[in-house]
Amino acid sequence: MFDLTSRQQHNPTSARPRNDSQPETLKEELSNILEECRILLPGMQALFGFQTIAVFNERFEHLHGPSPVAHLLSLAMVAVAIALGMAPAAFHRIAEPGRVSRRLITLSSRCICAALFMLMLAFALEMFVVFSLATGEQPFSISVAALVFLITGAAWFLLPFLIRRRWRRPSP
Repeated sequence: MFDLTSRQQHNPTSARPRNDSQPETLKEELSNILEECRILLPGMQALFGFQTIAVFNERFEHLHGPSPVAHLLSLAMVAVAIALGMAPAAFHRIAEPGRVSRRLITLSSRCICAALFMLMLAFALEMFVVFSLATGEQPFSISVAALVFLITGAAWFLLPFLIRRRWRRPSP
């Protein structure tokens, strides 16, 4: 199975050499992962705050059909994304204090990817809710949500995967 989070090349001798990169140590990888978590968390927490406040807004009562459920699902997904974004620090502090292992790096990378996936779903659901409330047109709102999902998925997962795959191709 292909691991989206692995930074190790499967067969370094067949990979095209890249002059613009150098390998990281485990310590540097963990430092970068924790920095990525620090960057993601404030945005996710702000989104969670706005989502929570929206329930108490007068306009929330005007949501109908699947919109209230979509909003609550999105709220739950952002909460899970926050938990996943904080998991690497907790795992490091509790399971491997004072140590850095490949297992820690892999688990942390997977947590960040899972958090981004949950956030991508939450964005799409919230776009559905907002457009549904603003336009009253559910088919259009579903289209906007799907477009946001596809664009975010392409930017966060597909493009990095394709670039990584290209860099790993053997040299001619």
